Amino acid sequence: MKPAAHAATAASVSTPASWDASAIRLASRAADFLALTKPRLNLLVLVTALAGLYLAAPEGLPTSILVHTLVGTALVASGAAALNQVWERDSDALMARTRTRPVPSGRVRPAEGLRFAMILSAAGLVELAVGVNALCAAVAALTLLTYIFAYTPLKRRTSLSTLVGAVPGALPPVIGWTAAGGGLTLPGLVLFGIVFLWQMPHFLAIAWLYRDEYAAAGVPLLPVLEPDGRRTGRQALLYAAALWPVSLTPTLVGLAGGFYIVAAMLLGSVLVALSVLFARERSTAAARRVFLFSIMYLPLLWGALVADRLWI
Repeated sequence: MKPAAHAATAASVSTPASWDASAIRLASRAADFLALTKPRLNLLVLVTALAGLYLAAPEGLPTSILVHTLVGTALVASGAAALNQVWERDSDALMARTRTRPVPSGRVRPAEGLRFAMILSAAGLVELAVGVNALCAAVAALTLLTYIFAYTPLKRRTSLSTLVGAVPGALPPVIGWTAAGGGLTLPGLVLFGIVFLWQMPHFLAIAWLYRDEYAAAGVPLLPVLEPDGRRTGRQALLYAAALWPVSLTPTLVGLAGGFYIVAAMLLGSVLVALSVLFARERSTAAARRVFLFSIMYLPLLWGALVADRLWI
């Protein structure tokens, strides 16, 4: 080939258009792996971990502890989310709201997702163990193990999986609490109890809203097993009612005062009232109101708790 022809061929291969296409493919690939980590869901995980961290040490902590806790928690939570999506790829492919996820859609191979998840999880646990403390890392490991090896497989077998899944979902504030040097003490368990109970009306509302999709995927959640929704509504109300007094207990263990009590009572009353309507109507609109308010409930409650802690 003549030099001029060779140069022309090289130019045709490496054009700005080909660079743009490569950049688009790379960005799309990165977006798929980011989606595996469920960033919006894990933002709430970080908020609850941060709340536990602050409540255990309101006088402040070294910046390094804060950074290591948030980074390590984010990595472990992201790894757990990715592992969950790899494990549930078959059922995800059967539901409209999940079939476009990276693994069931085929954009990320299961082996790739598994490696990515394991790297994130291991890196997060090492980050917490080395940068924070062993107890904090142990709580994070418990969160990961119960989410992947208890909740995820049970989800295809029993409606009680929701209750089991609430355990790892309630551990992030304990990660923050232990990161600040707090042990597995009563105040940390109170934070666990609040998040544990909060998840139940939240999850039951989601299960009702997407009951047809869960049924098509063979996921035996309560609204699938009992389509009339009576037990779903009653249980949502039961857990919302149980959350109301438990949400007041931070005042009994020295975490909060009067401002928090008022905020917790108001927030709890609204959640109970919405759950009553859901239990009576068992309608999509009523379930959506419970779901939407539950999303706001926890950040508002943590905000009130942290604000009150500033004034104690």
